[in-house]
Amino acid sequence: MCNTAESNAMAQIDFPCTEETCGGVVKFDLKDIVKGDFQAVCPKCGKQYPLDAEVRDKLTRMLKLVLALRDAEDILGDTNVSVNVAGGSVKVPYALLLTRLNTLFTLPLAGKKVDFHLWVAPTTPDTFR
Repeated sequence: MCNTAESNAMAQIDFPCTEETCGGVVKFDLKDIVKGDFQAVCPKCGKQYPLDAEVRDKLTRMLKLVLALRDAEDILGDTNVSVNVAGGSVKVPYALLLTRLNTLFTLPLAGKKVDFHLWVAPTTPDTFR
């Protein structure tokens, strides 16, 4: 899985440390998930988060989704989502939705349901033309 889209993809994952007194935020690049020896670690308290097969699978599929979106970025620049409002509709550029709205998904981790935040950066300034 080493191609131009992957090398240009910038997607960071973060989630709050599950230690109640810590308050740290665990961050990593989504591309790191495919490394066999990867383990998420809280930078504040040092708690290690071994990722089970289910979580690794879901994060790997999220990486594939980000890479597919990168591959289709030229199409997405011409794509809008229409939101119906009183008096008509508003077109919102799809790329704006991907990069400016918070994307989060909930996965089981350390015996809890944890919200993972996904931050995707545009590859070029032309994304918002």
